[in-house]
Amino acid sequence: MLYLLFLLLLISVFVVKTNHKVWVTLGVVGAGAVENIVEAAHALCGEAFRFRLLGTQLREADPLSALFMIIISVAAVATVLYSRGYLARYRDRYSSAHFSLHYMALILLYYSMIGVVKSPGGYDFLFDWELMTISSFLLILFEADRKEVRRAALNYLVMMHIGFLFLLTGFVTLSSQGYGTSFAELTVYFAERNPLPLFAVFLVGFGMKAGLFPLHTWLPEAHPAAPAHISAVMSGVMIKTGVYGVIRVTAAVGDERIAQAGMILLGAGIVTGLWGVILAAVQNDIKRLLAYSSIENIGVIFIGLGAAAIGKGTDNAPLAVCGMAGALLHTVNHSFFKSLLFFGAGNVYSQTHSTSLESFGGLIRSMPVTALLFLTGTTAICALPPLNGFVSEFLIYYGLLDGIAANQQAVIASVCGTVALALIGGVAVLAFSKLYAIVFLGAPRTHLVAEAEEADKFRIAACAIPVAGILAVGLAPALFAAGFSDIASQLLGTEPPHFPGADPSASLRAITVAVWVLVAVVGLLLWWKHRAARRRTVESGPTWGCGFTAPTVRMQYTGESFAEGLQTIATSLTKDTVKGKAVDKDEIFPTGHSFEIKHKDTVDKLFSAWWVAMLRLVNERVMRLRTGKINHYVLFALLFLLLILVLSLLNLI
Repeated sequence: MLYLLFLLLLISVFVVKTNHKVWVTLGVVGAGAVENIVEAAHALCGEAFRFRLLGTQLREADPLSALFMIIISVAAVATVLYSRGYLARYRDRYSSAHFSLHYMALILLYYSMIGVVKSPGGYDFLFDWELMTISSFLLILFEADRKEVRRAALNYLVMMHIGFLFLLTGFVTLSSQGYGTSFAELTVYFAERNPLPLFAVFLVGFGMKAGLFPLHTWLPEAHPAAPAHISAVMSGVMIKTGVYGVIRVTAAVGDERIAQAGMILLGAGIVTGLWGVILAAVQNDIKRLLAYSSIENIGVIFIGLGAAAIGKGTDNAPLAVCGMAGALLHTVNHSFFKSLLFFGAGNVYSQTHSTSLESFGGLIRSMPVTALLFLTGTTAICALPPLNGFVSEFLIYYGLLDGIAANQQAVIASVCGTVALALIGGVAVLAFSKLYAIVFLGAPRTHLVAEAEEADKFRIAACAIPVAGILAVGLAPALFAAGFSDIASQLLGTEPPHFPGADPSASLRAITVAVWVLVAVVGLLLWWKHRAARRRTVESGPTWGCGFTAPTVRMQYTGESFAEGLQTIATSLTKDTVKGKAVDKDEIFPTGHSFEIKHKDTVDKLFSAWWVAMLRLVNERVMRLRTGKINHYVLFALLFLLLILVLSLLNLI
């Protein structure tokens, strides 16, 4: 009955008028979101949940599932609401059926992600995983008339199915050895056999979805190609299903080998985080920069997971609990600020028709609300207090520093994690200072930027949802740190740790008080300045240009010049595509120049070239079978039936 109701709701998306499709979708997703959030709240409180409308009765949600259900539901509601304003300009370009397919895929993406985090594992899990892939593939293809969109979507589809084959191999291995195919059976398998080979298989499968290095190459292509709200839900929550899978598999590894698994996760997190943040800092496209930043934050999460596994394997409870709590909280935090940043990028793109940094400047004047929202997101993603990114990274730092202070087996791993996290944070500040300064500060470089208007109320309302999450965690850090530490302790099967020094919750309270005192002082000074200015005549004029009296909009930083110093270090990591010619240093009076440079990941070609060549080869071979003669096609069918007969006789199928 529930499946019939769900089918009728999907059909209703096709029946209603184009203007009403978004509201039907919001109703279907919103109903599921309310139910799933209530169920998640029951799970976090340790209570059973009985009422179900659209949810699935695969299993009772545990605290880990509950966290992911909440972030998936919140992000899905914000995504649908944002699409109301963002897709309005496409109504004259695409048919009603085109919008119906898009919203149907959006509904399927939400419920398939919920199915993934609620499934006990096995083939039901793989069904939801595949449905998630297909629906997100359709969502990326919204502007399928653009060649780069089709290429990115195909790249995504192929990479996801490579990952799917690894997951299928993992579950089939369990089944073939006489075990069940659930995550619970994985614990039994790992207890009786060497867990590392199968752990590695699952890590590749889930790491492909998460964007773990070097499996990340689809991500910088798919996110810029998709509409802004789809980029937000994919980067904010969909890639976290890969993190969810890795946590489930890691939790099944026994204490004897979990430290080794933790070293693998920590190493993968360090490489992924550094690679992602360096590539993000040199990008000159807003959405590509945000996409590489997602890779960086996946690296931060894996550093926390690796630290947790190492801490559990070495009986260091503070390292284990702080690492896991920080990783889980950063997963939630990233869903908030990355959704907000992609929404902000969508606001900018819809008003200026560009995502290239070199065409922006001064948007804070024409889009002040978007500028303020974007500033909130950039401050949070740089882990600056008093916003949420600081809280989760502080917990990971706290655990790693405790691992160093303990001076036990985990000291080297803790030092490596601490240094890597510091480097990642420093470069992230550079990347997002560049992004915000080039886009919103300075002077407009084009008339489209100068004449841009603020986004509509629906998109601003959608942005307010993740902002609320950012402020909630940032303003009550001790509460969230304590709550996530309890969840981490349950997941790791350990008692809440005793900290020899200050408790992290107490430290967070002290830091928060200090920050808000600083904010109050700054606010007081601004109020005093404003009051004093009312008594005086204030004149405005051009910024002093060191004596130069004829500045132009070209005399300001570009995205490339802002990160030029880092680019000289990252040369070996990128393959540069240059159009035009830069001004030579010997040109005293330079003539007109056109110069554009794009930095592409070197791993992209290294990792994807083989399957592109393979597809081309397969296509050439298959096309030879298209002879146009019916007798040949009949012969092919008979040969296929003969093959099925032979395989059946040999008990191979």
